[in-house]
Amino acid sequence: MIERTVFSPDHEAFRDAFRRFMDKEIAPFHEAWEEQGYVDREVWRKTGANGYLCATLPEAYGGAGVDKLYSVVQMEELARGGFSGIGFGLHSEIVAPYLLHYGTEDQKQRYLPRLATGDMVGAIAMSEPSAGSDLQGIQATAIRQADGSYLLNGSKTFITNGWHADLVIVVAKTNPAAGAKGTSLLLVERGMPGFEKGKRLKKLGLKAQDTSELFFDNVRVPAENLLGGAAHENRGFIGLMEQLPRERLQIAVTAVAAAQAAIDWTVQYVKDRRVFGQPVASFQNTRYKLAELQTQVQVARVFVDKCLELILQDKLDTATASMAKYWTSDLQCQVMDECVQLHGGYGYMWEYPITRAFADARVQRIYGGTNEIMKEVITRSMGLGAK
Repeated sequence: MIERTVFSPDHEAFRDAFRRFMDKEIAPFHEAWEEQGYVDREVWRKTGANGYLCATLPEAYGGAGVDKLYSVVQMEELARGGFSGIGFGLHSEIVAPYLLHYGTEDQKQRYLPRLATGDMVGAIAMSEPSAGSDLQGIQATAIRQADGSYLLNGSKTFITNGWHADLVIVVAKTNPAAGAKGTSLLLVERGMPGFEKGKRLKKLGLKAQDTSELFFDNVRVPAENLLGGAAHENRGFIGLMEQLPRERLQIAVTAVAAAQAAIDWTVQYVKDRRVFGQPVASFQNTRYKLAELQTQVQVARVFVDKCLELILQDKLDTATASMAKYWTSDLQCQVMDECVQLHGGYGYMWEYPITRAFADARVQRIYGGTNEIMKEVITRSMGLGAK
């Protein structure tokens, strides 16, 4: 196996510490969380108290001021353990960075320290019943009123952390006639009149992750809750496009880590499981299939590690992030399918981690922009965009 060079000894020490935290605070409870459809709120507070939320934020806003790789370590370890209900990545590395990069100083002071402690859970509301990967097609509106506030109307769906969320970054049209150029981002808090959460959605996988519908009925959002202030009105789409590479790389990181975990589980299983009087691992087909999968995952890991180097240098472009997202999530699903097959009938039993990982993997090819959209983004970077 090619030695990974992207992580320092400090990153690996952090990995060991976070793994111990997971073993104590997540692993014993995750199965119960899958049954109830959400993680207990207390795990957010414990995670914040241990410094594992929003660690990449500057210390002035409650973070530790560390580099992005510390969050990557968390994503890899959660994927390795199959702890798919934990929404820390979106909270710490999508919601918080939007506030850090685009928020006013008042907004940063109001929200970031509370996100870092886990007292506040963050979500971002993009997708709608009629608009998923095509963010230009959103229908939610936020019309400015005479007093400067915005009247928000619309609905969102498939919102990760939506049920727990105390703060939601809502994508809405502040100038509906202007298309994408009329999009803004609003900071909507739990308890604002007219803001309602729908039922927790029942999904094929990610069963412990609370995913909800959100409804906005004449929600009056104060002017100071427009992300970035008045200067950022109608500039939300630019922010979305700037941050999407970061989100798509997170999906790729998780895909590779989950695929490697599936291979590791399967290697152990085929050594232990006996068929026709011999271990399943003794059959040539088993060994060759696992060799193929391991080679593909190794190739993917080298590519993703290079993308991590690029994002640390602020050089990761949208097309490359899209390549990483689509290729690794396709590979993840392929690996899960082959590993389920090698488990035989036990691969179809929910008590086995490979079964849950198989179900969890499928959405990776959909969220963050479908893989078909990723290919469209890539072709445009090649000068092959549709006329």
